[in-house]
Amino acid sequence: MTSEQTKIRVMIAEDQNLVRLGICSLLELSERIVVVGQVEDGSQVVDGIRRFTPDVLLMDIRMPKMTGIDALRAMSEANCMVPSIILTTFDDSQLVLEGIQAGAKGYLLKDVSLDSLVGAIESVHAGGTLVQPAITERILKGLSSMEPGFDNSTAPDALSEKEIEVLRLMAGGFSNREISRTIHKSEGTVKNQVSSILEKLGVRDRTQAVLRAINLGLL
Repeated sequence: MTSEQTKIRVMIAEDQNLVRLGICSLLELSERIVVVGQVEDGSQVVDGIRRFTPDVLLMDIRMPKMTGIDALRAMSEANCMVPSIILTTFDDSQLVLEGIQAGAKGYLLKDVSLDSLVGAIESVHAGGTLVQPAITERILKGLSSMEPGFDNSTAPDALSEKEIEVLRLMAGGFSNREISRTIHKSEGTVKNQVSSILEKLGVRDRTQAVLRAINLGLL
């Protein structure tokens, strides 16, 4: 049994009561997660983070007073950013890209299973980036119309085959520890490879690395 102190603390921002309560009920089935707070709009997110001190934020992208994207920007301005997962539908591909650029670590469909939801929370909590295959194609279609958030005029240094392999796992939302187990290398080696990938692609974090790799046709 996981102790209360070691559980991942989650806050939910969702304006629809039934959806919010449904997510809470789902997470209550997990021994690794505890829901520490709920808010009904993006305008309440910053205060909620300060009040509930969550480890991970699950947030709807469409809310009436302040969208999830605007809430992410407000979090950044208030210097209270926490790893955030956008809850979305198939119709939100453009908004999801904006959300990732605003600082979200990934996205999930609202009808996600418990195992996928818990896995996603654990992944972003561990520093991973979540790219859910079920909506990746829709998301990628909107990429060409977005400002990428990095300098496309500078050609990146070539990535090795091993780095491409690690990059694909990063795009799948795997943490360094999970990647190390998958490719049978030490976690320190993986950490060095991730740093090399970021440097070669000229980006600041894993999310931007995945976006640029998609832009370059590497994924």
